[in-house]
Amino acid sequence: MAVILALACTSQVAHTESTQSGRRARVLITQNIDEAKLVMLRGNVRPEASAVNDRGAVPENFAMEHMLLQLQRPPELEKELQQFIDDLHDPQSPNFHKWLTAQQFGERFGVAQQDVDNVTRWLESFGFKVNFVYPSLTLMDFSGNASQVRAAFHTEIHYLDVQGARHIANVSEPQIPAALAPAVLGIVSLHDFKPRGAHKMRVPSAAFTFPGKSGGTEYAMVPGDLATIYNLNPLFNSGVSGQGQTIALIENTNLFSTSDWNTFRSTFGLSSFSGSLSTVHPGNCANPGLVGGNEGEAILDAEWATAAAPGAAILMATCADTSSTFGGLIAMQNLINANSQPPAIMSVSYAACEVENGSSANAAFNSAYQQAVSEGVSVFVASGDDGAAMCDHGASAATHGITVNGLASSPYDVAVGGTDFGDTFAGTNSTYWNSSDSSTFASARSYIPEIPWNDSCASSLIAKFEGYSTSYGSGGFCNSPLGQQHFQTVVSAGGGPSKCASGFPSTNGVVSGSCQGWAKPSWQSVFGNPNDGVRDLPDVSLFAANGVWSHYYVVCFSDLGNGGTICSGNPSGWSGAGGTSFAAPILAGIQALVNQNAGARQGNPNPVYYKLAAGEYGSSGNNSCNSSNGNTVGSSCIFYDVTQGDMDVNCTGSNNCYTPSGFAGVVSTSNSSFQPAFSTHSGWDFATGIGTINAANLVKNWPGSNPPPSQPDFSLSVSPSSVTVTRGSSGKSTITITAANGFSSSVSLSASGLPSGVTASFSPSTATSSSTLTLAASSTAALGTVTVTVTGTSGSLAHTTNISLTVNGTAPPPQPNFTLSASPSSVTVTRGSSGNSTITITPANGFNSSVSLSASGLPSGVTASFSPSTATSSSALTLAASSTATVGTGNITITGTSGSLTRTTTISLTVNALAPPPSQPDFLLSASPSGLTVRQGTTATTTIKITPEGGFNSSVFLFVLNPPPGVFAMFSANPATGTSTLTFMTFSIT
Repeated sequence: MAVILALACTSQVAHTESTQSGRRARVLITQNIDEAKLVMLRGNVRPEASAVNDRGAVPENFAMEHMLLQLQRPPELEKELQQFIDDLHDPQSPNFHKWLTAQQFGERFGVAQQDVDNVTRWLESFGFKVNFVYPSLTLMDFSGNASQVRAAFHTEIHYLDVQGARHIANVSEPQIPAALAPAVLGIVSLHDFKPRGAHKMRVPSAAFTFPGKSGGTEYAMVPGDLATIYNLNPLFNSGVSGQGQTIALIENTNLFSTSDWNTFRSTFGLSSFSGSLSTVHPGNCANPGLVGGNEGEAILDAEWATAAAPGAAILMATCADTSSTFGGLIAMQNLINANSQPPAIMSVSYAACEVENGSSANAAFNSAYQQAVSEGVSVFVASGDDGAAMCDHGASAATHGITVNGLASSPYDVAVGGTDFGDTFAGTNSTYWNSSDSSTFASARSYIPEIPWNDSCASSLIAKFEGYSTSYGSGGFCNSPLGQQHFQTVVSAGGGPSKCASGFPSTNGVVSGSCQGWAKPSWQSVFGNPNDGVRDLPDVSLFAANGVWSHYYVVCFSDLGNGGTICSGNPSGWSGAGGTSFAAPILAGIQALVNQNAGARQGNPNPVYYKLAAGEYGSSGNNSCNSSNGNTVGSSCIFYDVTQGDMDVNCTGSNNCYTPSGFAGVVSTSNSSFQPAFSTHSGWDFATGIGTINAANLVKNWPGSNPPPSQPDFSLSVSPSSVTVTRGSSGKSTITITAANGFSSSVSLSASGLPSGVTASFSPSTATSSSTLTLAASSTAALGTVTVTVTGTSGSLAHTTNISLTVNGTAPPPQPNFTLSASPSSVTVTRGSSGNSTITITPANGFNSSVSLSASGLPSGVTASFSPSTATSSSALTLAASSTATVGTGNITITGTSGSLTRTTTISLTVNALAPPPSQPDFLLSASPSGLTVRQGTTATTTIKITPEGGFNSSVFLFVLNPPPGVFAMFSANPATGTSTLTFMTFSIT
């Protein structure tokens, strides 16, 4: 009670009617409140509140605690607020980044105090307790019971049985007096259907999807991989890791164990950063304890936010759900309405179908985000994990058509979508992943081509991979036995147009009736984004897959009773999951890096995202930034444009479902032709938004970005980085201290992670440039390989480097051995001949046995013989080439075997063809000119040249064969040895 009174006192401070501009909000309640004149608050009945699920009314004294009444400001003031928010994000505006406090927000954009008082009196007249009015003057918290709800709002609260789960909900649309309607938008909710966590547990792909494609190997995402793929390392290395920033994670549950977060950081090499973890219940809201299912959501949010910003403070902002209100919304409202400035970054990993969420709840989240960005808060919300079929969560097929996440569709948050990696589809796993892990279990080698996250048979890539030309139709993958057995699901990254943020559907869960989406914000303009007039999702995307293509996130979640695993040993045995609820806190972490580098909070990041994307994509896209380029993608790209694949899911029925034949269809914007919802293309698309992010380039190109502060600092390196010792001996390595930015202090060195029986000593132990580390193993030291961490400390600065230490047992005596060599090591023969080489056996460690020799790799037509074939010191090798031996050069392997020992050497053999036989004496004839024309009664001549070849020196007899009739031929010399003149004469024939 004392807490509520404190909040009430705060709200009274905000209940002033003056504004910064000196003007009052226009009073909206101007008529007498007449209970006989009612208006219906449409769009606020859950589709589950049906006769088939109804189990009767709750008791009249059923507690309805902390209900929220959403107020609405005058239309002209709403327009003014929207313009003010635009100005806050416009560098050319005098209001740029002039953030408000909660009280200032209420003074400038809240409902008139007179209206607040009238609504308060009306609620109290029915016995409700008004707990407090938020300083924003747009939201009221009140409590009562089911009987009072029925009397005031003319609707009953009933028990429902939905698929075996018990719920409560209002069974008809609430109604209020018409006089209140101009100032009252609606009750946020009168039911206990809460938003759900946007994550999916790992799918063990190797078990049933693509056996053999990646060799049965799964390439899981750990923080080191994230830093490599999305280029976070340059920021970390320059001191930008989120220091001084706070990321508030909005939850309705506590963490199962904070030690999971610590284990995650220590295992994956994040402990050296200055990040912290704390939990608050904002405004002293009720402690939620542990909420089964959502506690897993909370820990993955905390772990992966710190993976992206390991130097940031992670704040778990948690409030308990009430019978009718989502605890996460209470937590956010209490943060943005506190006396102190709220954290600059908030992340929401929950989802609810925009159509089913209801117009009042949609407005409540939109109003909260409006206030948040007015206070400089960047809000990131998961786009959802059900493709463009958000109303079909958990179903095996979509039936409600195209819908989006109502918590993400507001123009005042960043809707974060999800991708998968395309290397498994392309068969290029080895190009992008190392065959072994680093000391922090990372193995990604570079940026990896991306595709939309999609587990459904409607995925064109999955269908193609499985050998089908289409996903739809009777011959398509979705109607195949494999597709029906394993891929009938709506699990996919969320995206699509806002279509039912306000109004109400005429068909439950389907965009219909008076449904309208949020208007398209002015900043959502970039190549590829449609001119559809509404807010489109998502804005940007990051990896979110849960394993179908062998990729997923690793999570330390040790609650064995709720699907967790023990976090020990290799993390490949830990919990694994995917979902846009990973992408949202990661992008929130990247925003912490932006804020640190820029030195200020940024409010809604979307205007900057879209401006940067417009510059990168231009009017036709940018091929160099195409994600499919993989490790050759442009180094200056801020966004990676995902252009391969889709987020489409399978469906049945007639709501946005293309089913040309067969039972299963695919979600499509047309029922009569295949228009998948949705495919990728160049530029912005519904599947991945702008695309994914190069974090270092985003930070570098953010308007007003600053170079990282140049504070004195140092780094450590080690050489060699791997030391091997045997029991009873020692090994050394040099630790080098590299100063940066004028650092000149001494550094104290220490070592941790030593195995039993091994000691470490530094000479000197406090150094300014270098120190020699000696690792000494006793005669009983533990055997094996470990990572030893060397820590250097100087004042508040601390850095580490790692050494791989291997301890072996006492070295065994050397074993007898031998080596082979060949002289010469290169032999050339011609067909029909042979060549020789001497094979020498060199013994070692007392070897005195005979060695059997053999040759392999011989070309066709070549034989090898050894003399002797079993020798102790040397043997003569003869390589004989037949007359038909294969011509060319190749390596021959000589193998020597003695017992279990086998050694080899190689000889390069060249086989040439036989030399051609000597040429025979011969001659050539030529005539100049080579063509003559002889007219009757005349003569013509040509010179015949004899050219000798091959030593020819004889005379040549010349003759003309078959001259034309009437032509006589005569040689000047015949026989001849050099030249002879040939004369042709003609005579008449009578």
